[in-house]
Amino acid sequence: MTEEQTSTEQTAPVQPEQAQAESTQPKSTQPDTQSQPESAQPETPSQPESAQPEAAPAEAAKKPRARKQSTVKKTRTVELTLTVTGTADGEWQADLMHAGKRIVQGLPVSAAAVSKAAAELHQDISDTIESVLNEARQQHEAKLAELEAEVERVRKALAELES
Repeated sequence: MTEEQTSTEQTAPVQPEQAQAESTQPKSTQPDTQSQPESAQPETPSQPESAQPEAAPAEAAKKPRARKQSTVKKTRTVELTLTVTGTADGEWQADLMHAGKRIVQGLPVSAAAVSKAAAELHQDISDTIESVLNEARQQHEAKLAELEAEVERVRKALAELES
């Protein structure tokens, strides 16, 4: 052995797999580059041959370690989907879904209950629902005025028939 090889072997820590590989291969004083054929590519320093066998035992050693338990309190979330639909006539219905399964379908709900629930949830929700309810009120008031006018015509026609 040369003095340079001896000093690198003494200072460099010897991995068990490297030591085994060195003991099975005959040592020569000539550099390895001359003994390799020209078609062989030189090793890249980032991935030596011994890196792959070392990675498997290192990964295996990491797996048995228990993970540290988090001290953060984990909260369980529940997803419910409540769909409230209304018609122009002011009829409201509620549908409730939990985990993709329909729990309630087509449950009649009063407009007052919808308005109250919206006010409890959030101002933006309440404002939107109140505008829809106001439109429905106006339509009902217009229909009521129309029906009252019809009732008045029917009363006049009935009064004329009785005379």
